[in-house]
Amino acid sequence: MHRGHQLRLEGITHRFGEFVAVQGIDLDIAGGEIIALLGPSGCGKSTILRIVSGFISQTQGRVMFDGEEVDHLPPNRRAVGIVFQNYALFPHMTVRQNVAFGLEAQKWQRDRIAPRVDEMLSLVHMREFAERMPRELSGGQQQRVALARCLAVDPKVLLLDEPFGALDKNLRLDMQIEVKRLQREYGITTILVTHDQEEALSMADRIAVMSRGCIEQVSSPTEIYDQPATLFVNQFVGTTNIIPGELIESDATACRVRLVTGETLEATSRPGLHAGAKVVVSIRPEHMRLQDEFVPNCMRGSVKAVLPLGPYVLYEIELGAGATIKVSAPRRAAGDSLRALGQMVHAAPAKVAACLVFPSQ
Repeated sequence: MHRGHQLRLEGITHRFGEFVAVQGIDLDIAGGEIIALLGPSGCGKSTILRIVSGFISQTQGRVMFDGEEVDHLPPNRRAVGIVFQNYALFPHMTVRQNVAFGLEAQKWQRDRIAPRVDEMLSLVHMREFAERMPRELSGGQQQRVALARCLAVDPKVLLLDEPFGALDKNLRLDMQIEVKRLQREYGITTILVTHDQEEALSMADRIAVMSRGCIEQVSSPTEIYDQPATLFVNQFVGTTNIIPGELIESDATACRVRLVTGETLEATSRPGLHAGAKVVVSIRPEHMRLQDEFVPNCMRGSVKAVLPLGPYVLYEIELGAGATIKVSAPRRAAGDSLRALGQMVHAAPAKVAACLVFPSQ
C-alpha cells in the first residue's frame, strides 16, 4: 500500500458574486493524515472540498499535491476520490460493476480489473455481496461499496463530504470506526467535512474549525476541546457554560473574575486582557462539581432541572442575576438518590485550569 500524499492550500479565497464563501485559507495536510473541516452550515467547508477536487476554481490561491500545483487540472486528472452523503452508487449496476466503473473509465487492462475489485471488496468486507444491486444493501453496506469504488482507483486524496449523515446513530458509529480503520490501513490523506463535532473529535488527527469562511483554529481534537483559541471554537465544540463578568486582576497564569452573580471566580489567564475588561468565563459541565457546603471558588444556586442520562446525570443550576449553568455528574449506585428540585447547592470547578476566560463579544 502507498503512503499518503501531501496537500497544501495556500491563500484560498472564493467568491460567489459579492459573497465571500471562503477567505484566506492556509492549510497543510501531511501524507496519510485525516483532517476534519468542522463548522456550521454555510461556513465554507464544502466549498473547500469542491476546490480541492477541481469542481470549482478558486478566485485566489493555490492547491498543491506534493508541492506541485493542480489548479490547471480538471477533476478527472487530480486523482481525488470523493464519497458523498448519498453514496452516489449506480442503481442499475451490481456492487462489482460499481467498484469496477472507475477502473474501466481509467482504461485499466481487463485482466487487472477483476483482481483489483476483489481486493477492494475484501478490504471493506463486501466480497460476498459482489453480485447484489445497491437497492439490496443496507445504508452501511452501500457506504462500504462507495468507499471501495473510491479507493479502487488509488486516489492521492480522499474527500468525505458528510459521509455518515444518512445513517442512524449506532450504524454511524460503526461506520466511523470502519472508515478510520480503512484510512489507517490504506494510508491515504483524507479530508472529512462534517458539522458533527463528535464525528470530528473521534476520527480526525487534526480539526480545522471554520466560521464564516475562515479557519478559527487548527489543532488536535484534544487541544480543540481543552484549549480553544476563540469563544466560537469553545462554544461550537462540546457543551459549555458561559457566565459574564469583569476581570478584577490577572497575572501570567491565573486571574480573578467578578461574575454577574456577584461572586468571584479564579480562572486561567488569557494574554491581552486587563483589569476592568468585560469577559465571559467558560466551564464545561463535566468540569463542575456539586457540593452541599460552601467551598472555595464556588457559585451558589438552586437545582432547577434533573436529567438522568444513562451513566451520568445532568443538573441545571440557577445562579443569581438570572444566570444558569449545567453540571454533569456521574450516576453512582442505583440506590443513590438524585438531588431534589429547589435544593440549594454549591457548584465549583474541578480545577482552575477548567475555567477559561474570553473577551466579551
